[in-house]
Amino acid sequence: MELILCKTYEEMSLAAADQISELVCKKPDCTLGLATGSTPVGMYRELVKRYEKGELDFSKVKTFNLDEYYPISPENDQSYYYFMHDNLFSHINIPEENINIPCGNAPDAEAECHRYEDLIAASEAVDIQILGIGQNGHIGFNEPDDFLYASTHITGLTDSTIAANARFFESENDVPKKALTMGIGTILRAKKIILLANGKSKHAAISALLDDKITTSCPATFLKTHPNVVLICDEEAYN
Repeated sequence: MELILCKTYEEMSLAAADQISELVCKKPDCTLGLATGSTPVGMYRELVKRYEKGELDFSKVKTFNLDEYYPISPENDQSYYYFMHDNLFSHINIPEENINIPCGNAPDAEAECHRYEDLIAASEAVDIQILGIGQNGHIGFNEPDDFLYASTHITGLTDSTIAANARFFESENDVPKKALTMGIGTILRAKKIILLANGKSKHAAISALLDDKITTSCPATFLKTHPNVVLICDEEAYN
C-alpha cells in the first residue's frame, strides 16, 4: 500500500486530483469509480477547476458511483445523484449516459442491485476507484458485520453511520436507514484504489487499515488484499 501523507485537507485534495488528472490525460476513455461524502469534495472542486482551465476533457470518461441511499429520489438534494451532479458532473463535459449511479427509488431494490452489478461487470474494469472511509471502517456502505457481501447489495446502515450523516439532513430521523452499495468484491476488482481520509475521527479506522489484520469488523482492512492501493491522508488521521 502506497502512503501519501499530507499536512492539510487541501494538499490531500490536490494529490488525489493529480492521480485522476494523470489517468484522464493518459486514457481519455477511462472508467472511474467515485465516492460521495465530504472527503472527496475538495478533489472534485480541483478537477472542475482544471476542466475549466482546459486541462482536462471528460467527454469519453465513464463513471460508476459506489452507493446511493434507499429509498431516495434523484431530485432529493441529499441523494448521491444530486450530490455528484452538484459537485462534479454539472460542471464538466461528461455525457449523462456515461454516468452510472444506483437508482435510489427503484421499485425493486434487489433487482436494481443485480442490474448495477451486471452493468459494472459488463463494462471495462474500473481504472481508479475513489473511496472514503467511515469512522467504523466502512467503505461504500459495507458496514462492520459478521460477514460482508461480495457484490452490489442493499444494506441497513449502522447507528453510527446514520449519526455521522445526520449533519447533511434536517434531523437524524430524516437519514435513510438503508442504502444500495457496491460489495467488497466489486470494489476490489478495480485496477487501482485511492482511499482518502482526513481528521482525528478517522484515526482508529486508518490504524486498523495499516496493521496486519483483516477483519469484517473493519471492512476497509480487506483493501490489504489488493495489489494497488494508495492511501492519501492527513497527519491527524495517520498519527
